[in-house]
Amino acid sequence: MKRILIGLIALAVLGAGGWLGFNLYVQHRATSEVETAFEQIRAGGGKASHGKIGFELGTRTLTIEDISVEPAQPQLANVKVAKVTAVGVRQPDEARFTADSIEVSGVEIAFTATERAKLKANYKIPQISARDFSGPTRAAAAPLSGSIIDMYRFMLAQYATVSASSIAVPTVAVNVDAGTGNAGGGDYVYSGLSVQNVNRGKIETAKTDRITYSLDLTQPGKPAKMTGELSGLAAYDFDATAIRAALDQQGSSDDSFHKVYRRISVNSYVVTTAPGVRVQVDGISFDDIAIRPSKFRPAGIIALVPADGTILTPAQSRDMIEKVADFFEGFQIGKVEIGKQTVETPQGTGRLSAIKYDQDTIALEGLDMPLPQGQLKMERFALKSFSAANLMRWAASLRTPGQPPSPDQMLGLFRVLEGAEIKGVVSPYKNTRQLVTIDTISLSWGQLVGSIPSKASLVVKMVAPTDPSNPAQLPLTMAGIDKLAINLDLGAAWTESSGAFAFAPATIDLGNLAKAQGRLALANVPRGLFTTDPAQAMSQAGQIETGPIELSLHDSGVVDLVVAQFARMQNVSRDTARSAIVEMIRAQGEKIAASNLDAKAAVDAFAGFVETSGQTLTIKLTPLGKLPVLQLMDALNSEPAIALARFRIEASTGL
Repeated sequence: MKRILIGLIALAVLGAGGWLGFNLYVQHRATSEVETAFEQIRAGGGKASHGKIGFELGTRTLTIEDISVEPAQPQLANVKVAKVTAVGVRQPDEARFTADSIEVSGVEIAFTATERAKLKANYKIPQISARDFSGPTRAAAAPLSGSIIDMYRFMLAQYATVSASSIAVPTVAVNVDAGTGNAGGGDYVYSGLSVQNVNRGKIETAKTDRITYSLDLTQPGKPAKMTGELSGLAAYDFDATAIRAALDQQGSSDDSFHKVYRRISVNSYVVTTAPGVRVQVDGISFDDIAIRPSKFRPAGIIALVPADGTILTPAQSRDMIEKVADFFEGFQIGKVEIGKQTVETPQGTGRLSAIKYDQDTIALEGLDMPLPQGQLKMERFALKSFSAANLMRWAASLRTPGQPPSPDQMLGLFRVLEGAEIKGVVSPYKNTRQLVTIDTISLSWGQLVGSIPSKASLVVKMVAPTDPSNPAQLPLTMAGIDKLAINLDLGAAWTESSGAFAFAPATIDLGNLAKAQGRLALANVPRGLFTTDPAQAMSQAGQIETGPIELSLHDSGVVDLVVAQFARMQNVSRDTARSAIVEMIRAQGEKIAASNLDAKAAVDAFAGFVETSGQTLTIKLTPLGKLPVLQLMDALNSEPAIALARFRIEASTGL
């Protein structure tokens, strides 16, 4: 029995010794692996040191204390870490390791940017936690070019080699120093950062509970501060693959769009600036963000950014705008929605219900803002087929030193947009208590020939007050008309195959006065007419032929208004004034009748229209054979009666 007991004790001692010896061996191996990684940094000319390294075999826990890294490349950050604890460490192969969890504490990062402008940033991160982590045993060598773009690409490449089920960072404090006398420095605090399912360059979800900042915007003699708070920032389904391709120094020929984010959203955003300006946004979202690597080239833009104090030449400015336009062509967002916005100023509070971007249409909805004359309200303002890239290229085309923009350059705006729309506007009119109300103003165009649209439409529905101070509107105000309802519908389109050009519909309805409708057709309209060259346009205009013309006018009060005005001028009764006007019209018809019986019929119809209120006058003019437009215009200027003789005239009135 005694021998058995002594044997067990000896076995235990040997086992313990073996355990301790193996544990020391594993710790030595872990220390060697860590030291090898640090040696990579030293070999590149940097500094790297660490304190105590420990490894506990039972839980396979690796601890490293007092890490300090100062890379040789100045564009890289200096990093200090108080302690790293990795639990459940395993090495499935020579190139990778895994850990059940990693805890990092006391992280400090110092970054200095010197490219174009000097900027210092210091990060303090008390705690970082990762679960189910997998990554390379050794980091790749950092680029030596010094380019910030190369550094971003390097960081994305490293990020694409790791995976984790979750990463949590309770707080991150950042101080940015823009240099003495430069605006832009300040402090940022990120709270509640969490990342879910990181997998080799892809992230399922990344969220931050809150971001607060305080910025110094002071300019010489103009002290200014800005503070802000952003809550509920979240990004979904991030994929860095396309961004890495776009940052490639050699460039990418990939001309297709690749999704980078499925969605980015923010719950609220508040900004406060002096003096007394506060902006609050409730809800922001961006859906389906994608880039095209062949066009999304941030390196080209950064290379053109001037150093401090440098003034770009006109050629450099155009080159920069062109590259920025390419950048926008390489960037695509499926849908954007910015929720309710409130802007508080000492002059009052303005509100906007939403800004929306969808299917190349950008719209502002629910505007309510103070003006010196009163409150302005607008239900919707929209730009159709908006293109930031085309807008920038158009703006760049206008910049010709010493020369004003040419007509063709100005008309290039038609290529930037395809229309605009305003709805539901209520605005104060001058300093009166009257209001201008706009139900709809809609303008659209298309079928461009060069820079000129060959198809357009305009719809206006509004009510405007009459102005007693305007002599042209005096008859309206004297008749007691204080508002003018306007309903306008105009359309024009050219058909290249037939050469036909039609103005239709052409309607203007002055609600309490009259409604006029017209239709004008032109034939043999050549493509060459659509030009900004006046000489070319005139040479082409000779081919255009006049088509049928139809006009109608419905009296809703305009006849009575004219009669009342004539009665005041002649100091007679309204009945007497009406009879006098009718007689003058008929007398003029007698003069015309000698040369054109059709014209007399039209004059008689017009006399009947004035004689009885509330009627509709209809006139149809049909050319008698081919009638060039230029000949018609010359005849109208010299002998209107001869011009009318070139048409068959049909006229009628009716209630």
